[in-house]
Amino acid sequence: MSANAVFPWLVHLYTASGAVLAFLALFFIEQEKFQEAFWLMSLAVFVDSTDGTLARLARVKEAIPWFDGDRLEDIIDYLNYVLVPSLFLLRAGLLPEQIALGLVALPLLASAYGFCQKEAKTPDYFFLGFPSYWNIVAFYFYVLETSPSLNAFLLTLFSVLVFVPVKYVYPSRTPILRGLTVILGIIWGILVLLTIYLLPHPPAAIIASSLVYPAYYLALTFWLAARGYPR
Repeated sequence: MSANAVFPWLVHLYTASGAVLAFLALFFIEQEKFQEAFWLMSLAVFVDSTDGTLARLARVKEAIPWFDGDRLEDIIDYLNYVLVPSLFLLRAGLLPEQIALGLVALPLLASAYGFCQKEAKTPDYFFLGFPSYWNIVAFYFYVLETSPSLNAFLLTLFSVLVFVPVKYVYPSRTPILRGLTVILGIIWGILVLLTIYLLPHPPAAIIASSLVYPAYYLALTFWLAARGYPR
């Protein structure tokens, strides 16, 4: 291995560590240690949010052209954003018991389609179709203590939206209002971490405050779609 390839390989290793985090999260979910699982899910989001910047700094595609970092990232993302939260929904009892297994199949199948679209991430930095934010969905089902029937409806709705070709904001890369989106995203992340720390009984005010960012995200996405941008 050349000296110039050391940093790029370390970046790929950093990305791949998400698989270990996913496994550990599954391990804690099986033991119904949900707070610990949320910490690991949050750490996986941090890794995913930072490995792209590191990859560009390391110029991994030039240093190791035969290794597909994008494929690695898709594998890790499917584990952390689809498989882990799907098991969480099941083990935390967040879905109607009689049909829970069938319901968790919906995000598993929908996201398998979503990840395999050639433009799952579009050239103009959007996600095509509802992104695999199932970790966020599971988090809010849990902390808001919404009813299993409502959760079932929303899980079905979001799964269907994966197939609807609306362009959703890519928080760190979509150019429109990018600065505001990033700042609000950081504040949201802090509120989510605080909520996890205060489990099992986080204050309602903190949870409500954290919902501002998802509302902003969806509003911006559908406002842009209504205006016909981007095409």
